[in-house]
Amino acid sequence: MSAIKMAVVAANGRAGSKIVAEAVNRGIEVTAIVRHQKESPAQHTLIKDLFELTTEDVQDFDVLVDAFGTFTLENLPEHMVSIKHLTDILSHVSTRLLIVGGAGSLYTDKDHRQQLKDSADFPKEALPLARIMSQTLEQLRLRDDVRWTYVSPAANFLADGPRTGHYLLRGEEYSTNSKGESSISYADYAIGLVDEALSGEHIHQRISLIGQ
Repeated sequence: MSAIKMAVVAANGRAGSKIVAEAVNRGIEVTAIVRHQKESPAQHTLIKDLFELTTEDVQDFDVLVDAFGTFTLENLPEHMVSIKHLTDILSHVSTRLLIVGGAGSLYTDKDHRQQLKDSADFPKEALPLARIMSQTLEQLRLRDDVRWTYVSPAANFLADGPRTGHYLLRGEEYSTNSKGESSISYADYAIGLVDEALSGEHIHQRISLIGQ
């Protein structure tokens, strides 16, 4: 077993379940934080709503992964509310917060004035989610009292894509691989996120992951 202790919020979701599986396979002690009991490879389960979590619930973990997501228009503000709650309960706590972020806020220029969501060909149906997640990231950047890392996926985030075992680590700017593609499977994204959980190399930073 790795010495690290990790908890995953929304561990039953598509991203959360991949992260839990990857972490457990890597020898990490994982607690699934879920609203409803469901079969999971996690060694421990905490049944509790995200918005009811307290500092006492999370302060003993080395890493808390926020894999919460909602996609219905009326619930999109919950992204901002959830991050506010998690950062509040982790204020001045040593536990690191890793957030499953979005790609729409990746910058498309060197001056960091234009984001992917501002592109003419950005899918209109994805704009509301991209906007709220971009606003959430900007609020997160103000929190120097929390050891956060925001992990953006590639533009094409493939829920059912294969686990190739490879990914490319990038920073704030939108990028593509050698094939000119910006895509990554949830499974390969989970590898990169768990690597970051183990290394802790990008505190107070946004990183991005793309498939090779």
